[in-house]
Amino acid sequence: MKRIFILIALLMTTASWAKDNGAKQVVNIEVVETGFTPKEIKVKPNIPVVLQITRKTDSTCSTEIEIPSKKIKKDLPLNKTVSIEVGALKKGEIAFGCGMKMMDAGKIFVN
Repeated sequence: MKRIFILIALLMTTASWAKDNGAKQVVNIEVVETGFTPKEIKVKPNIPVVLQITRKTDSTCSTEIEIPSKKIKKDLPLNKTVSIEVGALKKGEIAFGCGMKMMDAGKIFVN
């Protein structure tokens, strides 16, 4: 009986780890005439973050996104979704914005 209990406990731990290990936080962002929307994003720490960004307007300077603290800079083609793997983040704030730094920056809040 004791062996069965230990085996069940081990299986539950392994299954939980596999589920957590494969999890990603996917955030959809649009670039519109007023900038990035949403401008503020909340995510959990230590779980990989993927940004799915679609530029919906051609009347701003946001033809690219920059995440300086992660050394990420990507072009944002009009009406095409760009996937950016930001990775697992630690608690704190991460700023993002357009490559020309002319629009209000957005923030990823990790807590």
